Amino acid sequence: MLDLDMDPNKTTLERAFELAKSGRYTTNGEIKQVLAQEGYTASQITGPALMRQLRQILIDSRAH
Repeated sequence: MLDLDMDPNKTTLERAFELAKSGRYTTNGEIKQVLAQEGYTASQITGPALMRQLRQILIDSRAH
């Protein structure tokens, strides 16, 4: 279940990592989609290093 309200005390990056660690998503695109639905600025999630890091968290989260 999605929490469709943005937490004003949480940055977009913090929320992206939280979503990635949840084990509910399989791609960075899904993370960005959920961020946008929740009211975060998904366009802040860019760059090859960040994308690799999130992708690895997604993989690790599914393994547990």
